[in-house]
Amino acid sequence: MARTGTTAVLALLPDAEPARTGTTAVLALLPDAEPLLRSAAEVDALAVRPGVPAHAALLYPWLPADEVDGSDVDRLRVALPVGPVPVRLAAVERTGGFVGVPVPELSRAADAVRTAFPEQVPYGGRFGPRPPVHLTVALDVAPQAAAEIARRTAAALPVTTEVTALHVVGLTDTGWRSLAELPLSR
Repeated sequence: MARTGTTAVLALLPDAEPARTGTTAVLALLPDAEPLLRSAAEVDALAVRPGVPAHAALLYPWLPADEVDGSDVDRLRVALPVGPVPVRLAAVERTGGFVGVPVPELSRAADAVRTAFPEQVPYGGRFGPRPPVHLTVALDVAPQAAAEIARRTAAALPVTTEVTALHVVGLTDTGWRSLAELPLSR
């Protein structure tokens, strides 16, 4: 699987609920955070989904795939910040069986995407109208495993990286596929 997500199938299931075929998402891929996911999988193989790239979702779900057209991608492109976004993954959050790392540097980009598509409510509204942007390190693990994953994650931080593009992915019958790569430059 390509780490860039530009052409390969992405084995991605956004946080908390199974997606349906035709679901799309707007993501920032964070390949420099892959070691965090590998470390979590060493503690509990089910903590991370095999082949799922490290990412932060800016808007999930986005539009139904069969409704996405060039004008939607253009509207998304116009909403994006100009230039790379430096990211410093520095803190760990743990709630029950969830371990995540906040990505506040992507909040402005997420706000811009969500403002451009106000009819699309992030996560169906389960986490409020403006859920914080985060990298999921582990999901639905036992408390003891979550504690160990959180400890290992904290020990591996900070991770610094740069987001130079956002990605639109859509779920097909054969998995997640890249629909568009949107460089953060004009």
